[in-house]
Amino acid sequence: MTIAPWFPEAKLGIFVHWGIYSVDGVAESWSFYDGRVPYPDYMSQIDRFTASAFDADAWAELFERAGATYAVLTAKHHDGVALYDTDANDLSVVRRAPAGRDLVAEFVTAVRRRGLKVGLYFSHLDWSHPDYATVRPAVQHPVVQDNPYAVPRPGAEEPERWERYLEFHRAQIRELVTRFAPDLLWFDGEWERDERQWRMRELRAELRELAPEMVVNGRMLGHGDYVTPEQGVPVEPPEGPWELCLTINDSWGWQPQDDNHKSPRQIVRTFVETIGGGGNLLLDVGPREDGTITPEQTERLEALGAWVSRHSPAVRGIRRGLPHGHFYGPTAVSDDGRTLFLYVLDRPNDYVVVRGLRNQVLKAYVLGTGTELEHQRVGGLHEVPGWEYVFTTDDDLDPLCTVIALDLDGEVSLYRPHEND
Repeated sequence: MTIAPWFPEAKLGIFVHWGIYSVDGVAESWSFYDGRVPYPDYMSQIDRFTASAFDADAWAELFERAGATYAVLTAKHHDGVALYDTDANDLSVVRRAPAGRDLVAEFVTAVRRRGLKVGLYFSHLDWSHPDYATVRPAVQHPVVQDNPYAVPRPGAEEPERWERYLEFHRAQIRELVTRFAPDLLWFDGEWERDERQWRMRELRAELRELAPEMVVNGRMLGHGDYVTPEQGVPVEPPEGPWELCLTINDSWGWQPQDDNHKSPRQIVRTFVETIGGGGNLLLDVGPREDGTITPEQTERLEALGAWVSRHSPAVRGIRRGLPHGHFYGPTAVSDDGRTLFLYVLDRPNDYVVVRGLRNQVLKAYVLGTGTELEHQRVGGLHEVPGWEYVFTTDDDLDPLCTVIALDLDGEVSLYRPHEND
């Protein structure tokens, strides 16, 4: 599987969940699907969605300051409401809401102006479309549970209507690709049908023809470019390219009662665990109905960006770090293999230790300040290297995450016991 080279080098993206659900601050789409809000009440929010303070350039500038290299906007969530001027139906904030603007077009222009890659989120499923809940999958996902927005009653299938839905589905995808030329198409909502019903292989072939360089995420039932775990760093990083999508608080979209925001230190910790495992972090913000991003989320993006700026060599131009066991924390290696970065998440007790490093350490220093650190090789016998002790003091520590750089005498070389089995 090949993927455009910008993606594994990106490291940080910003995910934006914005839609009519921000009017009342309810859960995006799921609030009516789960019966928490009646469907008519949910959809009535479109009459009050103004985007009155939306400034795409201000968003893009904030995302750049956060250290992001790409941004992904929800062009259409599961509720079927498009943030762009779709010709496939009239369910958009352009034609039905007071906003009356193509928000995707403004977003794309502003993000590109800042030199960031453009990502657009699109839900395969559409719980508002009259032809969507017309066929049943061979195996029903537990989340679906015969929900009437997802599937028809047993024996009430109408395959010809599903064909009409697929025509609509493809039409909207073509609109996004041909109008906006996104660098990344971020799909969701694939779980309510099987690969054959979606005809995912056929869709992927069409996307390759329309936009050969475009990256497609993994929610394509086996036909995407990378995997997308949510809300938790995998204990064992996936092989190949991957991306963790994570909320700043507990909600994707704006919900006023949710003040459980992760601290800047928690966000940085997740970030370095992700990039040390070879992945990207897609960090989510949920703007208010008027298009403003809350101070709490803005402050965290700015804190992350300040940390990234101080530690750029350990964020840009790196590859995944050492396997578990060599260092008690995340690590990364420079692209040339000659510098090892140790992400020190917790206060050391005098020193940190690297195990199984065959290389000699030429220099150890604190990234961001340049402070040189004492280091010492202890122990070792025959082919088994000793421990590399790197000594620190509290004065050396960054409040969010300290990065120690080890310059090596060659490309990183590790002793792995299984090599001698």
